[in-house]
Amino acid sequence: MKSSLYRIVCLLFCALMVIPAMAQRKQKYKSAKNLPHFDDRRYHFGFMLGYNVADFYIDRKPELDFATEVLTVNTTNQPGFNLGIITSLNINKNISLRFLPTLTFQDRELVYSFQAGSDSTRTFNKRVESTFIDFPVNFKFRTDRVGNFAAYALAGGRFAIDMQSQRDVKNVLLEELIVKTERNDWSLEFGGGFDFFLKYFKFGIELKMLVGQPNMLIDDGSPFSDPINSLRTRAFMISFTFEG
Repeated sequence: MKSSLYRIVCLLFCALMVIPAMAQRKQKYKSAKNLPHFDDRRYHFGFMLGYNVADFYIDRKPELDFATEVLTVNTTNQPGFNLGIITSLNINKNISLRFLPTLTFQDRELVYSFQAGSDSTRTFNKRVESTFIDFPVNFKFRTDRVGNFAAYALAGGRFAIDMQSQRDVKNVLLEELIVKTERNDWSLEFGGGFDFFLKYFKFGIELKMLVGQPNMLIDDGSPFSDPINSLRTRAFMISFTFEG
């Protein structure tokens, strides 16, 4: 899953550079047929629907010294979805500032392998589910419009509040122990996409990567938090945008 997403990112950025150049070589300023005055407006609004795949960057402790030895700690990505509102301010025809308050559902899983005996192991799968209220702010750098098509890159940051955080839950039984994470998170994000000017609205396809900066792990001394120095958020998002 991860390797395929990395390939998509690479292909998208290659397309961002190649497709507009090829189109402009044929016709530098083809007359726009749909929404000819769309770029003349200072503000634009719309909504966004998306799919995400999330996991963690894990910084493991170099030495593990527990009564029950931890052999490995890995993370697996899980699917989620997001729904947001788009507010866009055009600085000029090629640069805009976007604010996209979003409700994002993310699901991650940590897989632990413990030494259970001299020749046996025991595995625990711990899911970390989050419902984030995101507040992303992005700069969007768009190519000149060629007919009803344009490509763009974007970069910015995101502050998020996890409404499903279980940081105050008391862990008791080993099988029921949860991995606690902080309520607030922030990340850097970058990506790109394509805009298609249709008859009544602008439709966009966007791919974005989020790289969390703070340590989200709450070290409560449990066997599942002890082997880890830090957990940082990581997610890929594919979104479909609709702006009027």
